[in-house]
Amino acid sequence: MPKITFFTEEISFNLPRKLILKKWITNVISSENKQKGDINFIFCNDSFLSQLNLQYLKHNTLTDIITFDYSQDNKGLISGDIFISIDRVKENAAELKLSFSEELQRVMIHGILHLLGYKDKTTAEKNLMRQKEDISLSLQIK
Repeated sequence: MPKITFFTEEISFNLPRKLILKKWITNVISSENKQKGDINFIFCNDSFLSQLNLQYLKHNTLTDIITFDYSQDNKGLISGDIFISIDRVKENAAELKLSFSEELQRVMIHGILHLLGYKDKTTAEKNLMRQKEDISLSLQIK
């Protein structure tokens, strides 16, 4: 049975409302006519994510998220590992004057949207990604 799981690397972090978040993420995936495979969220710190960024993507920059897509295109099943830096999310939330929870949920769904095939390299792709994030956030279960 495919599932969404949450892990930590090099930090102590407890994600609240896990069951509600899992239902929300599943609803977003369904709204795109895809099916949930195994999806792992790994919450970590800047140094851990920077190391992954350099090792796998050859980028020597800080980032809030890296998504590794293991989806099977022909079956509509999405699977992957989504690494999120809690350090970046906290800093970005403060800069954007958002709550930590709001920014974390945006970043989490950003990773899901990457697994669904959305990109964010060009301006048009970034605009579509932001629009999809907003729609997804509106689907949240309260």
